[in-house]
Amino acid sequence: MSTSQADPLIGRLVDGRYRVRARIARGGMATVYVATDLRLERRIALKVMHGHLSDDAVFQSRFIQEARAAARLADPHVVNVFDQGQDGDMAYLVMEYLPGITLRELLREHRRLTVPQTITIMDAVLSGLAAAHRAGIVHRDVKPENVLLAEDGRIKIGDFGLARATTANTASGQMLLGTIAYLAPELVTRGTADARSDIYALGIMLYEMLTGEQPYKGEQPMQIAFQHATDSVPRPSVKNPGVPEQLDELVLWATEKVPDDRPIDAAAMLDRLREIERDLGVAPQVARAVAVGTATADDVTDSAELTKVLPPSVVTSPAPPEESDNGARLRARTRRRAAKGGWLLVLVLLLAGLAGGAGWWFGSGPGSLVAVPDVTGGTFADAQARLLQDTLVAAEEGIHNLDVAAGTVVGTDPEPGTRVDRETTVTVLVSLGPRPQQVEPLAGMSAEQARGILTGINLLVSDPDAQEFTDAPAGSVLGATLTPRAGGDPTDCTQGCAALEGDTVSLLVSLGPVPDVTGDSVDRATERLSDAGLQVSGDRSSEYSNSIAEGDVIGILARDGGGNWRPGDTVQLLVSEGPRPIQVPDVVGRTVSEAFDILRDAGFEPGTALPELVWGLFTVSRTDPAAGTSHRPGTAVRVFATG
Repeated sequence: MSTSQADPLIGRLVDGRYRVRARIARGGMATVYVATDLRLERRIALKVMHGHLSDDAVFQSRFIQEARAAARLADPHVVNVFDQGQDGDMAYLVMEYLPGITLRELLREHRRLTVPQTITIMDAVLSGLAAAHRAGIVHRDVKPENVLLAEDGRIKIGDFGLARATTANTASGQMLLGTIAYLAPELVTRGTADARSDIYALGIMLYEMLTGEQPYKGEQPMQIAFQHATDSVPRPSVKNPGVPEQLDELVLWATEKVPDDRPIDAAAMLDRLREIERDLGVAPQVARAVAVGTATADDVTDSAELTKVLPPSVVTSPAPPEESDNGARLRARTRRRAAKGGWLLVLVLLLAGLAGGAGWWFGSGPGSLVAVPDVTGGTFADAQARLLQDTLVAAEEGIHNLDVAAGTVVGTDPEPGTRVDRETTVTVLVSLGPRPQQVEPLAGMSAEQARGILTGINLLVSDPDAQEFTDAPAGSVLGATLTPRAGGDPTDCTQGCAALEGDTVSLLVSLGPVPDVTGDSVDRATERLSDAGLQVSGDRSSEYSNSIAEGDVIGILARDGGGNWRPGDTVQLLVSEGPRPIQVPDVVGRTVSEAFDILRDAGFEPGTALPELVWGLFTVSRTDPAAGTSHRPGTAVRVFATG
């Protein structure tokens, strides 16, 4: 009681609606309280995130994710989530209040359970988890602490705080979520989880219920994780000879090291458990709720609205000292009623006989309904014949399906297991294969826009894109190639094409032009080309250039084999040798004036010691450099003459 009184949240009105009464439990992420919903006048469980996690976006997201994941499930074996909100800095969930204990508390009290108790709990947990798996949700934290055993006999799985949709089932790699004792081998080795990871945890939990201990032990968590990854779970009957062989096999099947060797999901494991129940003649003891009319939450404990049918060992536990609510009163009154005498046993047996007769009439007698069989995986003809055996009429309806071959049954409407009247028409959904799609022309649009169009019609896009240097704008699509998912030769899809969902398209995207390095130094040109993703060869070519200074870059040589340059290609620089040398004209015998004109026209710079006044009177005797020798344009030529 002192713990509850020390908690500042006790007595507080949360969000103007929920009056906190007492604390129920405290975990790593949140604390759970029993509270009263003043608006609907009912008891609820209020789960409040710890204050030091309020500013952590990852934990807030996970907290909200729990609400969304659980709220998507409408199953009698899943704890209902009614609301989620924020009151100042406090994030909270509003959940169904279930007075009772957890499976962990039951195991602490009884160590191991009987086979009927184990089957009752496992049947309920598998039913709830099957609903989650059908909704595409992986729980990721299946363990006895998250299995709730209510005083009225209801068994529910809760705490979807670690749940994730199966479309995003890869762990971040930063941490492995879940409790180490129930961790599937693939979570230890690869950090990935799907529905079969939940099945592994269920197998460990089933072993623990049957034997009273976990299969792997160690002083350090990593020792236990290593055993999950390397060892095989032993048969429960080694520890408890009273375990039937069928349950031995179920534990071994659920805890196979390779996920593909386990039941594909909880529904598959539940089907096998139901077969075992029939083989052993053991039926799960299921709680049934009787209508409560307009009774308020406080009225419930004053009448037998909820009939407790689980064995007392499953649902009784010392009440927490801090509880002074309907749950405590219900436990006390249940104990008093149990002592009222043997005449209740006679009444129960009479009611059981009546219920059994009614069950025979409506379950297998003349008034029975028919359960729609599971006909997936076969042809329509197979499904039609199977439905006819149960006096049901088959109607074919084609639907496109990406993963199932055309002509194969993918489901029915109503779903398998649904009980319907005889002669009911059942729609058999037959796969038409992937849906055809028409790809519009992609050339010229941006790569981002093209990706959006392709993924929008359920086509896959290769990553990364192929790239080339072209004169087209950077980021624009140059070409597209379609590779059929079913196999076959790739086809050009640049100007549009026909495709099927699931096909893969590879894009060729422009990087823009190759950097223009004309006039750059060799070092500067090498740097710019390397930054663009090209390799620069140490071998260089050179040629004369009248416009590019000697030693500077004229450009790059053409690509071997032609085509456009691509990142990673090796380019070779073309370096200038300066202007091409020319021969000095022969001007001997010419007047100095004529010689000057000829030399200037040839590109040289003539000079002489004679004054310009006498250039027309003197004739050239020689030049320096001499006639016929080659020199670069602009070279000075000295003219010598005689009078």
